[in-house]
Amino acid sequence: MKYLYLFLVFAACFAGCAKKKAEKQAKEDDEIIQQYIADHGLTTAYKTESGLYVVIDTPGTGSSCTSNSTVKVAYTGYFTNGTIFDESLPAGIQFGLQSVIKGWQEGIPHFKEGGVGKLLVPSALAYGKNGTSGIPANSVLIFDIHLIDVL
Repeated sequence: MKYLYLFLVFAACFAGCAKKKAEKQAKEDDEIIQQYIADHGLTTAYKTESGLYVVIDTPGTGSSCTSNSTVKVAYTGYFTNGTIFDESLPAGIQFGLQSVIKGWQEGIPHFKEGGVGKLLVPSALAYGKNGTSGIPANSVLIFDIHLIDVL
């Protein structure tokens, strides 16, 4: 019984520490994104409840999509310093939104077919504390996107 109590105390402490780290990272990400918005004059940027920022340059006039849709998107992904880490061909690529980062699952449905804009993605909605090949942990990511087609 004594060990169970110690385990529960340790688990509660660990969970509390992890939550504080996540909250601190979310605050840092938001500050980075707000600075990027100010530096680049993105006056139409708006923040969603999750912390994602969306800039709609052209809303599009075609079909809408959901987070479960298959879409064709042309994009460029880069860090806040402007370094590109990935981009599609101008013709775009096709994929199911359920198979991509949460920032895209939430952000792409803000556009209709033909829509063009930016997604400013906090790290928790991208690759988080682990990062991935070529993207360091806790990276804020910027995507220029063009929603070509909702399939």
